[in-house]
Amino acid sequence: MSIPLDGIRVLDFSRIIAGPLATQHLADLGAEVIKIENPITGDEVRGWDSSGQPGISSFFTAFNRSKKSVAIDLKTNQGQALVRELAKHCDVLVENFRPGVMSRFNLNESTLRSENPGLIYVSISAYGASGSMSDRPGLDPVLQAESGMMAMTGFEDAPPLRHPLSIIDTLTAVQALSAISVALYARASHGRGDFLDLALYDTAIGALNNAALGYLTSGDLPPKTGNSHMQATPVDLFQTKTEPIYMAVGSDRLFLRFCEDVIEQPDLANDERFKTPADRRLHRNVLKEIIETVLKNEPADFWLRRLRHLPAGKVRSLDEALRADETRERNMLWTINDGDRVQEVLGSPFKFDYHALSQPKPPPQLGADTRAVLQDLLQLTSEDLDDLHHRQIIR
Repeated sequence: MSIPLDGIRVLDFSRIIAGPLATQHLADLGAEVIKIENPITGDEVRGWDSSGQPGISSFFTAFNRSKKSVAIDLKTNQGQALVRELAKHCDVLVENFRPGVMSRFNLNESTLRSENPGLIYVSISAYGASGSMSDRPGLDPVLQAESGMMAMTGFEDAPPLRHPLSIIDTLTAVQALSAISVALYARASHGRGDFLDLALYDTAIGALNNAALGYLTSGDLPPKTGNSHMQATPVDLFQTKTEPIYMAVGSDRLFLRFCEDVIEQPDLANDERFKTPADRRLHRNVLKEIIETVLKNEPADFWLRRLRHLPAGKVRSLDEALRADETRERNMLWTINDGDRVQEVLGSPFKFDYHALSQPKPPPQLGADTRAVLQDLLQLTSEDLDDLHHRQIIR
């Protein structure tokens, strides 16, 4: 089986989450990813926790497997010259500095694409390469606040609440992967690269979806609804005799099947208060009380067996989710062996019939591949490399 992106080479200047996750996806799909790092500290998340190996935190491992690390000082003229030469041998470049930083290194899009017209240059930033906010830094939780997500999250009369995971970073990584795939496909027909400008802010606004359209259509702001859905009902956390379960049976069809098959109260679906989605939303609290009165008669497992054909599930802890049978069945936990130990990591969500994914490799130590990459791609000699190392241009 072939590997989809075998033969594609990526120059990766990104750090923290959005860029590194995008390039990790590319590595899983078979691309050679060369991660350019500061020779002193490398990606700043390398030391963000005490788990893992020295210089390879669990945070770093989450987003940097199967890459090569090349440590070059971009503040030096010769370091910049080395990277420009490397870019001539690459198909994709990904960076997530603030706009203007790569220009200070003489590594901006116009410079590198003039030397390699087929290069797909990807810029990921908080607010994009243009606009009044483009010079500002920004991280995921700030974008959750500014996009309106936090104002919708949590319970009524409670403060705004952020999602604990970096969901905007993760979505931006997937957006970047999609855009890169399209640019590679287009390049195959016309031979030209492209400049891809991705902003976390754009991703966050784009992810508002039905909430945004609800407001744009009606002019009404969505209320905070806690664990329920702003439009569909019943979609919520429901208490059983033993523990809560989550159900999402908000459409007319699903609600009817729930009433008939699960709680055996078909008349409930014909109750004037609950006939339509709008009716159920208006009488949300009454409907939840009726449903929970029935569910509290039996334990959660009893109801989940009855709900097998409907969208419902237990509220699992993180360890329960990772150790669940379906997580293993879907190959969503991988192991990588670095010679000293075996490390479990999250698997790739990509599944193909006629293509294989790249065999996962451990995340690299800082500068582990500097000499090999510069020798292979730029034909530098051992003497050249020793001199660069002596002058602290490379590690």
